[in-house]
Amino acid sequence: MNQREKKANRRTKHLLDQSIFNSDISDSMKYFQETAYRFHFLLAFMYEVIKGKEFTQEDAIQVVPVKIASRATRVNELKKAVKAGFIIEERSTKDKRARMYKPSDEMFSDFLNLCDGVFFPKI
Repeated sequence: MNQREKKANRRTKHLLDQSIFNSDISDSMKYFQETAYRFHFLLAFMYEVIKGKEFTQEDAIQVVPVKIASRATRVNELKKAVKAGFIIEERSTKDKRARMYKPSDEMFSDFLNLCDGVFFPKI
């Protein structure tokens, strides 16, 4: 293994240790790591949330490309995350028919903790 491969391998191991191999990971992050779709959704959704984007249902299901999951799967997964309490569903103040989605405070905090562990490890 050359130096570049060793470095990549160490970083991959660190990522795994902070995520799917971490037995102490929060319930919300564990939930979003159960399937590849949920993990894609977590990353894309939180990326946009941190930038300040507000999400309607249509926006929320479109953060992950259709090639990864069908529309029905994306809608069902969003509903499951709401039912689990990780995503909050509220009526829009602008359009009473629209529903807005945002991460729960717990999920937001857990995601930031996951990022800290992955990108800013304590030495």
